[in-house]
Amino acid sequence: MIIRRFKPEDAEKVSTIVCRNFIEINSRNYPLEEMQTLASVYNPEKILQIASYAHTYVICDENIIIGTGSISSFWGSETESILLTIFVLPEYHGKGLGKKIIETLEHDDLFLRATRIEIPASITACKFYEKMGYHYKNNAKMLDDEGHYRMEKFH
Repeated sequence: MIIRRFKPEDAEKVSTIVCRNFIEINSRNYPLEEMQTLASVYNPEKILQIASYAHTYVICDENIIIGTGSISSFWGSETESILLTIFVLPEYHGKGLGKKIIETLEHDDLFLRATRIEIPASITACKFYEKMGYHYKNNAKMLDDEGHYRMEKFH
C-alpha cells in the first residue's frame, strides 16, 4: 500500500469511492434518497474542486486507488484545519487503511500548523474518529444541519 498526493486524473476513481460509501455504507444511518443526492453531487468535478483548495491524498493497492482523504484550512485560518472526504472502498474496510489516511493527514503541514482540527463526521464514522483521538466539539454530541457530528482534536 502506498499513499500519495492526489492527481487530477484520480478524480473519477475518488468520486466512485466516495459515492459507493454514501450508497453502500452511510445509507445504513441516513435515508437512501439523501445518500443518492450526495452521490450525485460528489462527481469528479466536485472532487477536483475540493482538491483545488485542500491537500488531498489517495491510498493505492498496487495501481488501484482504494481510499482518499483531504485536509484544508478551516475557513482560511492559520491555526485551524478541517479533515474532509475520508473514505475507503467498502471491500477494504476494517483493514487499517482509514487509520493510515488519518495518520498521513496528521503529518501534513496544514495539520501540523493548526492547534485545532475539525471533522464533520457522519453517524457511521464517529466511533472510528473517536479511536483516532477526536472528540465531539464542545463535548456536545449533536447532529448539525447537514447530518454530521462536529468532532475535533487539539494539539
